[in-house]
Amino acid sequence: MGRPRWKLRLFLILFVLLVVTGPFLWMPRLGAALIRDEGPAKADAAVVLAGDPYGQRIIRAAELVRQGYTGKVIVSGPSYYGIHECDAAIQYAVREGYPVEWFIALPNDALSTREEAQVVLDELQRRGMRSFLLVTSDYHTARAGRIYRSTMKKRGGGPDMRLVAAPDKWFRPDGWWKSREGLKIAFMEWSKTLATAVGV
Repeated sequence: MGRPRWKLRLFLILFVLLVVTGPFLWMPRLGAALIRDEGPAKADAAVVLAGDPYGQRIIRAAELVRQGYTGKVIVSGPSYYGIHECDAAIQYAVREGYPVEWFIALPNDALSTREEAQVVLDELQRRGMRSFLLVTSDYHTARAGRIYRSTMKKRGGGPDMRLVAAPDKWFRPDGWWKSREGLKIAFMEWSKTLATAVGV
């Protein structure tokens, strides 16, 4: 009887230590592991991925044009409520003061980052672009980068790519667990990351 009680006590002690140290040790690492920001460089275009209801991705891309890294922003977007997300995103950026001429809408029906990668890479090839900045939410950069590089490898190559992170309204790598939205983002992104890793 004594041995099982010691095991239970040891388990409870370890569990409490895990909970207590979580916010200081492993939880920030879980958040940071989702991010891969390579920073901007000169490129033929910036590509804004779909899936940002707050417009932070397109604003980050517009700032890259303003800073002289590129002259074009290709904006991807599936259809929602009878309008493509790319059109709504461009309208938002224009309302925020950026010239409409900077943006190229790329409406599509992609239902995943993997499907979107095919559409985007086809468009870059059609336009003869040799380099691009992939702009997406910070928590999405690591997974998106792996998907795009894997897709280009399967296609026999592609343009040079750099990942550029856009800040997210709710996600902070050092505090994502402090809000409901941050928890949802981390849970969904880690679920998708694991699904991508096993080929789902």
